[in-house]
Amino acid sequence: MLDKLQALADRYDKLSELLCDPDVASDNKKLREYSKEQSDLQPTYDAYNEYKQVSEDLEAAKEMQNEKLDDEMREMVKMEIDELSTRQKELDELIRVLMLPKDPNDDKNVIVEIRGAAGGDEAALFAADLYRMYTRYADAQGWKVELMDVNTNDLGGFKEVVFMINGRGAYSKMKYESGAHRVQRIPTTESGGRIHTSTSTVAVMPEAEDFDIEIHDKDIRVDTFCSSGAGGQSVNTTKSAVRVTHVPTGIVATCQDGKSQNSNKEKALQVLRTRIFDMKRMEEEAKISVERKSKVGTGDRSERIRTYNFPQSRVTDHRIGLTMHKLDQVMNGEIEEILSALTIAQQTEMMERGE
Repeated sequence: MLDKLQALADRYDKLSELLCDPDVASDNKKLREYSKEQSDLQPTYDAYNEYKQVSEDLEAAKEMQNEKLDDEMREMVKMEIDELSTRQKELDELIRVLMLPKDPNDDKNVIVEIRGAAGGDEAALFAADLYRMYTRYADAQGWKVELMDVNTNDLGGFKEVVFMINGRGAYSKMKYESGAHRVQRIPTTESGGRIHTSTSTVAVMPEAEDFDIEIHDKDIRVDTFCSSGAGGQSVNTTKSAVRVTHVPTGIVATCQDGKSQNSNKEKALQVLRTRIFDMKRMEEEAKISVERKSKVGTGDRSERIRTYNFPQSRVTDHRIGLTMHKLDQVMNGEIEEILSALTIAQQTEMMERGE
């Protein structure tokens, strides 16, 4: 591992030289490419340099133990050795995590789709709750949320909502949210006070950029229609809403949130490109053997991943057996504890597999 770390450090230093080169500074593409590469290497580079310094200091402190020291100095040296040894172990663990293979999509923005599934109106209301949960989490992260498309019911629930989260590292956090989310509570529509179980599905996709997926005009069909509101009623007399169909795959994307047809078309194409990219990504992941699939997972949309039990104020993530009794905070967007636990679980699996 030390050889790999030294090679990484050499590359970092080389990038520093390249970024000072006038030819690179005048080439926006290379400048952006090298800057991103160096930024990605920075955490590992810093940890490696600290590890080397701590190791040198530890070796020097151990050598001091062989010298003639008074009791007070010997105790100070012993304390320093203990502190340095602890820090060396911490850095060793950190570096092993930093050296794990990184998902190339981790830094990307995400497009999130939430749909009410089993449970009718209650499932749609829960889909709206999930949307609020994610938007509040995004706000806390300093990310920007952009609504792409929404289909509501008469109660204000979401049959379907599509939105984008713009923020570096959004996919690295949000990717664990794909799957079926189950809610157990007394619906507002239930007069008898009985607890119902409903589900909403979440799909989190890394935003596809132009160079990820190229869509040719000849391969798409564009239809326009009037925007609709709750119950399907028309809320706009102009045909500003846009539906784009990718003929080769049959994948469809619609957008009616923007005020202009051009704006909606651009957003619909953005969603379409991302859905095609996600389909190809899922096909690649499906080729991975069952033994190597993570229990955390980021793919199977039908898998029940989490239960939100309102009567007991309990949230349970079934993939890692995590249970928390603070439902109100979670529904208010405080999901960092859950996402961090899922990240650690996946990293632990990767280290156990020797990746």
